[in-house]
Amino acid sequence: MGDVLSTHLDDARRQHIAEKTGKILTEFLRFYEDQYGVALFNSMRHEIEGTGLPQAQLLWRKVPLEERIIFSGNLFQYQEENKKWRNRFSLVPHNYGLVLYENKVAYERQIPPRAVINSAGYKILTSLDQYLELVGNSLPATTPKSGSAPILKCPTQFPLILWHPSARHYYFCMMTEAEQDKWQAVLQDCVRHCNNGIPEDSKVEGPAFTDAIRMYRQSKELYGTWEMLCGNEVQISDAVYRMVYEQAKARFEAVLSKLQLARPAMEAVIRTDMDQIITSKEHLASKIRASILPKAEVCVRNHVQPYIPSILDALMVPTSQGFTEVRDVFFKEVTDMNLNVINEGGIDKLGEYMEKLSQLAYHPLKMHSCYEKMEPLRLDGLQQRFDVSSMSVFKQRAQIHMREQMDNAVYTFETLLHQELGKGPTKEELCKSIQRILERVLKKYDYDSSTVRKRFFREALLQITIPFLLKKLAPTCKSELSRFQELIFEDFARFILVENTYEEVVLQTVMKDILQAVKEAAVQRKHNLYRDSVVMHNSDPNLHLLAEGAPIDWGEEYGDSGGGGGDPGVQEAAPVSEKRRRAKQVVSVVQDEDAGLPFEPAPGPPSPSSPDSVTELRGLLAGDLRAESPPLAGPLLNGAPVQESPQPGLAPEATSPPASPLRQLPSEKLVGPEPPKPSDQETGEQVSGPGGRPPIHTTTEDSAGVQTEF
Repeated sequence: MGDVLSTHLDDARRQHIAEKTGKILTEFLRFYEDQYGVALFNSMRHEIEGTGLPQAQLLWRKVPLEERIIFSGNLFQYQEENKKWRNRFSLVPHNYGLVLYENKVAYERQIPPRAVINSAGYKILTSLDQYLELVGNSLPATTPKSGSAPILKCPTQFPLILWHPSARHYYFCMMTEAEQDKWQAVLQDCVRHCNNGIPEDSKVEGPAFTDAIRMYRQSKELYGTWEMLCGNEVQISDAVYRMVYEQAKARFEAVLSKLQLARPAMEAVIRTDMDQIITSKEHLASKIRASILPKAEVCVRNHVQPYIPSILDALMVPTSQGFTEVRDVFFKEVTDMNLNVINEGGIDKLGEYMEKLSQLAYHPLKMHSCYEKMEPLRLDGLQQRFDVSSMSVFKQRAQIHMREQMDNAVYTFETLLHQELGKGPTKEELCKSIQRILERVLKKYDYDSSTVRKRFFREALLQITIPFLLKKLAPTCKSELSRFQELIFEDFARFILVENTYEEVVLQTVMKDILQAVKEAAVQRKHNLYRDSVVMHNSDPNLHLLAEGAPIDWGEEYGDSGGGGGDPGVQEAAPVSEKRRRAKQVVSVVQDEDAGLPFEPAPGPPSPSSPDSVTELRGLLAGDLRAESPPLAGPLLNGAPVQESPQPGLAPEATSPPASPLRQLPSEKLVGPEPPKPSDQETGEQVSGPGGRPPIHTTTEDSAGVQTEF
């Protein structure tokens, strides 16, 4: 944090921090052990009973962005050690850890980088005024000395600062505003990805950890969303000091190892006694419900129910605009590609075009117009009423959904087009096929987009209202919970907890109102939401079988040089080991690498910018092809009638606003060594060099996107 926190940790301070950390970890890990058994039971029950959720129409990519680099280039970094700015070669690999090298030569020679920065929990600031304001708010007791120099002086007008409430800060600057905008979009993508560090496929450890965090905070009478619930498990535990991190990491891994050793025995009990455990839990829930339901219903009726429609409206507008923008960006990119096939390269260039399209969801600038739709999200007075500290949790979650749905749409389009190419079409036939496939994918996207958004609205409403209800009910209800402990059989005590069951009962009291509000919004066709009763029949029964094949390598199969875009520096018959070292870049490099300094990029070809740009593109393409494909909106979905009750055949309109203009940013190859994978080693950067003190930690590679010392 610059000159603000330049404090030496002597032995007394280290011991104090270690003791305080140990006490907190002991208390927290007790919650984690309790929640682990509950999460394991819920996971196994879910596998048996299923969910009954609508089947997704779009495919999903199992290995996204393999061997890809999101972005690379030079930027200036401020070195706190010597108070100087240094030019660094920086790149963002597919795992979104910002890697800083001494220069590009060091990268090409595979010299270890100076740092790999994990951006979980960081904010991206574009001015020193923003930074000083946050520093002042986070350290209210800190006042600069009279006549003291500023924390740092930026040599240009275009700084980028990574600010964190407790971890180390990073200071960068660029030479132009265009460079600042591009790096800001890239780094914001890093933050968004790293904040989503606990994978959804972690069905036991992930839920156990998040529930343990919530229960621990509630034991301290802290309710509501927590902005620091980001990154992976260890970072969340503490991300302030290296010693705290190491202590938290060691303790957490020890407890997790113990639980994993006990897991087979726990699973055996669950499989044998699943029915009895469910019966016991339902009996406990019925007793708790009889005790607290009258109070909970009054609380919901008076303090929550009247505000649910307003909260839902506030969520729906920016979220639906963002998903509509995803649709329009996807349409525009495919349409542009089709026009290029018609007018320029033909089938010979298809590999290059599809390489670029396959990376669309991970292109920070092309996706920026989608993500920025979430920025106006506000609850106004309701945010204070429900004690929501920040809306960033909901913004970033919606943005993650947007990226996932874009990639699903792109991947489905890829799969269908690859199947079509097996028929050996001519250029004219190919263009007509691209248009037909685009129409099919858009209809699938509309259906899945509605499903994803409705689920997001329900989850967000629960996240906002449940902590408020629990806090309201705590004074009168929590004291009564201890008497229900005797209802749980000792053999099942690891899988049933009174506190969790109580929260489920509270959730059920408000869930019916939330479901009704979302259902009414769909019935009124707000923001192109489908009704729950609309069922999209799958007219592509073999589509999911196509996705089971090997990933499509467009450059290898259809590129004019076998290298995904005809890079003259790459030989077609390169050995496998050399191919594995190549990294295809999503966003083009705009720096002059020889000069080593950023400069203003040359403007790309202009994009349609009129309000009817999407319509004009569609008309242009349809005119060239004289296509006979149906319009987007219509009563049929993918050639199959829409089933709805009580009015069969009625489908929501699929209209969407025009796409915003996008800068053309061709992907380029970056030939060089595979970038290092960020680990969960630690959260501070230590610069090492000749004569410098040895690094405290070595590099590990057991998780993605975490800062490493060298």
